[in-house]
Amino acid sequence: MERFDFDLNFFDKYREGNRLEVKKANGGLPNSLWDTYSSFANCNGGMIILGIKEREDGSWHTTHLQNRDKLLKDFWDTINNRTKVSVNLLTEENINTYQVNGDVIITIYVPRADREYKPVYINDNLFKGTFRRDHEGDYHCSEVEVRGMLRDQADRSVDNKILTNMDMDVLCQETIKDFRSRHKVVNENHVWHKLNNEEYLERIGAAQISDGDGRLHPTVAGLLMFGEEYKIRYEFPEYFLDYREILDPTIRWTDRLESSSGEWSGNLMDFFFQMERKLLRDLKKPFKLDGFTRIDETPVHKAVREALANCIANADFNFPRGIVIKKELDSLVIENPGSIITGKAQMLKGGISEPRNKAIMKMFNLIRVGERAGSGVPDIFHVWEDEGWMTPIVEEQYKPDRTILRLSFTEKEVLPDFLPEKEKHGRKSGRKKNERLKADEIKKRKETILQLIRENSSITINEIVEKLEISRGMAESTIRNLKSEGKLVREGSTKAGKWIIKDL
Repeated sequence: MERFDFDLNFFDKYREGNRLEVKKANGGLPNSLWDTYSSFANCNGGMIILGIKEREDGSWHTTHLQNRDKLLKDFWDTINNRTKVSVNLLTEENINTYQVNGDVIITIYVPRADREYKPVYINDNLFKGTFRRDHEGDYHCSEVEVRGMLRDQADRSVDNKILTNMDMDVLCQETIKDFRSRHKVVNENHVWHKLNNEEYLERIGAAQISDGDGRLHPTVAGLLMFGEEYKIRYEFPEYFLDYREILDPTIRWTDRLESSSGEWSGNLMDFFFQMERKLLRDLKKPFKLDGFTRIDETPVHKAVREALANCIANADFNFPRGIVIKKELDSLVIENPGSIITGKAQMLKGGISEPRNKAIMKMFNLIRVGERAGSGVPDIFHVWEDEGWMTPIVEEQYKPDRTILRLSFTEKEVLPDFLPEKEKHGRKSGRKKNERLKADEIKKRKETILQLIRENSSITINEIVEKLEISRGMAESTIRNLKSEGKLVREGSTKAGKWIIKDL
């Protein structure tokens, strides 16, 4: 996410939100300032403004801030005190002062911390002094969230860990055989093909010899890629893989695949190739020849495969809910547990490859799956742009950490005037059908959210997202629509208010 730049011209239009917080600061630096500093640093960055109070309707007014120089000195003294703040991410360029209605305000821009500095915490207390931000304000991170940031902090990939409590027999021989076959197809002369299974698995990073007992044990990457699901859960109790195909709005799902079903291995290798078949089978395949070989794959096929590999390579299986893939009539949603290590802005920009599970990504690369140059996600966006489809959406959620990629197959361009009338009509008919299906889906979502609010008027957006298993953006968009239709209003502040349904 890009830097938040404060513009004085829009002062009357600003409101508090995920990346903007105001403080009165009349009696000196408020203690809550440091909670917010930690929150912004551990999320996507944001702006703290001193000398402003929020009114009941969300608008702002200045508070006649006094002692500007003393406030700034106290701020720099405190942020450089390691017993108060774990790390100072700021320079003088991050602090500015402005005149508003004859009063002074101070803006403090807090950048998103790089992974090696996270978690950013206060009061010399790692587990009780770490905060994150959501639309309800600053919240204490759970121990699970803190440990997730600590895992990402290490230079060594977490999936390289040797599982000395497990023997090699926890791995599925059929999956290993399939992987070796695929490797041979893409590189038939590779020297590793002559090795036995244990030697081969050691070479690819699926196993390592322990210094403790001198024996070969699976690594985390080996267990996740080749293990049986029930054995994977010995190490990762929250491990779960879930595919839902929803092609008929009247049916809850038209196809379902779960890692816990017991009908297949439930490991990442087998899941990837089952997903590849299910996700790519309905995409159009052009008939082209390269010499005598048929080419039946488009950039869209490659982009979907890249998105799936990226999801697996960046999943943190210590968090709940696991990997969820949802195939809908006009979209594909790919979710993985874990935040974005490089940050959303850098991921969209590309150029830096830093998967959470480096050993797993290396294995996929051996069979020519996945992108290591840091251009995978930007390439997906370029493919969608070339197809004329709506721009993909990337969301980063917390409580628990989660990354969501939504790929829409809906056209975004306006029909050009020079198209033949018959072709225009055909495109419009298809579009109208999709629009009707979307309208039905939106209507049903509105009704469900209103019912949740009837049951609990204080329900948060995070709780709505979790109950309906939808993205935060989708929940917020639906609530905005309900407000604009006059069916829903918010009474009180965003932090302590409640919803009121208006019967029209």
